[in-house]
Amino acid sequence: MARQDVWFVTGVSRGFGREIAIQALARGYRVVATARDVASLADLDRHERLLRLPLDVTDTARIAAAVATAEAHFGAIDVLVNNAGYGYLAAIEEGEEAEVRALFDANFFGLAALTRAVLPGQRARGRGTVVNISSIGGFVGFPASGYYAASKFAVEGLSEALRKELAPLGLRVLLVEPGPFRTDWAGSSLRQAATFIAAYEPTAGRRRRSVSAGSGRQPGCPIRAAATIIDAVEDSNPPFRLPLGTTAVETMLSELDAVASDVAPWIDRARAADVPLAEEVSL
Repeated sequence: MARQDVWFVTGVSRGFGREIAIQALARGYRVVATARDVASLADLDRHERLLRLPLDVTDTARIAAAVATAEAHFGAIDVLVNNAGYGYLAAIEEGEEAEVRALFDANFFGLAALTRAVLPGQRARGRGTVVNISSIGGFVGFPASGYYAASKFAVEGLSEALRKELAPLGLRVLLVEPGPFRTDWAGSSLRQAATFIAAYEPTAGRRRRSVSAGSGRQPGCPIRAAATIIDAVEDSNPPFRLPLGTTAVETMLSELDAVASDVAPWIDRARAADVPLAEEVSL
């Protein structure tokens, strides 16, 4: 990557977004830092390589304008970091329709709209990277995180397809899957359903309490995570999936083993669901 490349980062008010913006600037890149409340970006060092923009990714009507402003100011967007989003805890039965739709607007539909807005410029230049911040919860579903997982599973499916569509065009996709980190995800940013159903106390209820109680004491370091993400973007042979933190790595590997074990006894019967070869030939 050229050190004058432009990074467009969403959700820079806190967490991963802020650390990525700070470290990208420190490495010499130009950065478009966005947040719903642009005042939250006021403490970022003033620099000619930094452009602050207000952007709520759920307001898709404003996305095109933000992208146009960034491209007019810096001439391009080389790296898009789709970081904005938040968590929501509820057992599936406890979920609230309005909250679930708002969650998907922030975690998935905003990400998709911003990606569509940035791709024409990257495609015209024949280079660029889309970084989608998912979660290990986008690879494994946990009690109380079903709706959050669904929004991140959607990001993962989109990223899988996007990667295959963009590779022949010279564009790249990096899918980041963090475990628990010391961001505000489990703090004031976290939303929870108001309803508690006693039947789910041993599963969703217990996890809702443990997630909140663990805020600020998670094993993951956001500063180290941001550095690893930027390193991956800079690498000439980056991964597609980037689990972050020991918890994420071990959870992912354990889930892969569990899937293989679950499927193994049924492989022959699963294959038998195809039209028999002899019958296919006769057709």
